[in-house]
Amino acid sequence: MSADVKLQQASLTEVRTPLLVVNLFEAAERPGGATATIDQALDGLLTRLIEDGEISGELGEVTVVHNQMDRSRLAADRVAVVGLGKRDDFDLEAVRVAAASAARRVRDLRLSRFATIVHGTGAGGMDARLAARAVVEASLLALYSYDQLKSPPERPTVAVEEITLVERDSERAERFEAGAREARLVADAVGLARDLSQGPGNLVTPTVLADRARQMAESRGVACEVWGKDELREKGMNAILAVNAGSVQEPRFVTLRYAGGGPEARTLAVVGKGITFDSGGISIKPAEHMENMKHDMSGAAAVIGFVQLAADVELPVNVLGIFAATENLPSGSSYKPGDVIRAYNGRTIEVNNTDAEGRVILSDALAYAAEQEPDAIVDLATLTGACVVALGRYASGALGNDEALLGLMRGAGDAVGERVWPLPILREHRKDVESSIADIKNSAGRHGGAITAAAFLEHFVADRPWVHLDIAGTAYTEGQSHVAPYLPKEGATGVGVRLLHEFARRWAGV
Repeated sequence: MSADVKLQQASLTEVRTPLLVVNLFEAAERPGGATATIDQALDGLLTRLIEDGEISGELGEVTVVHNQMDRSRLAADRVAVVGLGKRDDFDLEAVRVAAASAARRVRDLRLSRFATIVHGTGAGGMDARLAARAVVEASLLALYSYDQLKSPPERPTVAVEEITLVERDSERAERFEAGAREARLVADAVGLARDLSQGPGNLVTPTVLADRARQMAESRGVACEVWGKDELREKGMNAILAVNAGSVQEPRFVTLRYAGGGPEARTLAVVGKGITFDSGGISIKPAEHMENMKHDMSGAAAVIGFVQLAADVELPVNVLGIFAATENLPSGSSYKPGDVIRAYNGRTIEVNNTDAEGRVILSDALAYAAEQEPDAIVDLATLTGACVVALGRYASGALGNDEALLGLMRGAGDAVGERVWPLPILREHRKDVESSIADIKNSAGRHGGAITAAAFLEHFVADRPWVHLDIAGTAYTEGQSHVAPYLPKEGATGVGVRLLHEFARRWAGV
């Protein structure tokens, strides 16, 4: 259950709440703005804590004090001061980190509700709608949990059920409400992508993934078409069928069409990798951490989440969402190293590594997307360990054939905190994926692996403007201590939903 979000027009000192969140910039000698008002009601307690060094304003630091004053002076039971970091570095990402850190502390305190100011709209000078969206979005994402498969704990947890934004000015409050509404839709879409990616492979099968896409589409008036094995054979999507050959679970190919821009608007195609479990096939992976290969369909999950969000916010863009879903397992019927496959667009693929299966299913999906003649194509895939080696878990790799699109994607990533970093596709990388017995081979080895994977995919986009996002490092976390607090400490991140939303807005000029 996700928390309700409300807005209260009142003075901060009048808000009756178990906890009120205010803020402080790093190195500030005394509180300012809303925090100064609370400090005065507390007889200078916050100033004394700043002077003692207990409150520093460091980004994400949260200090909670209990209100010992008469409730006529300050109605809140507790006050949390969250650090905004250095003033010169302050941006929307700092707002998200601060808001998420405070929300997590509220959950840790087992409180069911809290109130907060909207960070950045005072001395920070930020747009009220964008700042409110950042606060609510980060708070809701920070409170996300995937616990539906757990038995009820002996000590029942206390969920945060209500978040109240406090603002006295009516004009600014209206802007806050608009930002909060959008944030709720964003968080719901990211939550859907997280749920799908986090779900175990025995529960989120290709059929289930397609069914969830269909349910989402039908509830929003989005056109949805689902193909099974028979249709894939009829269409000549042999690459998807080859990867699926080792599994008893049938493959699915899903097309979602959102026509929010009307007949004259441009169309953005988004294509996702949907390997619901990846053992590596005959080229089997090591056992260690193989359980995380349930996340190998995170690209498809992002496509579903983004199409939902596009429909919910009525994005004035036409969106074509596509994903192929299958398992990649070893068996007597599996595709093998040395096999040659003819993909949907007629290109022949030599398979020299069955664990490079993501690009194989994407070959059919991208070729189909290109055939629909969209104005741009973006694909998302947990494609290569090489990208994780290159960029770690804090940025997705971005490659493509259109510098303007790559620039837009990078700017969108910086704006929403889902950073991307461009990598080149050189002539030599293209030569690396040439095959001696087929048109191309599906693996060129470890060196430059993220780039040669993109060079492979380039054969299937038919020169359409295209960006490939390698999200292998950003699709899930594994207990990193310094991951953004609005991301889970371990598990699916839902990466790509917010990134695609911001990218599509910029691409459409809205």
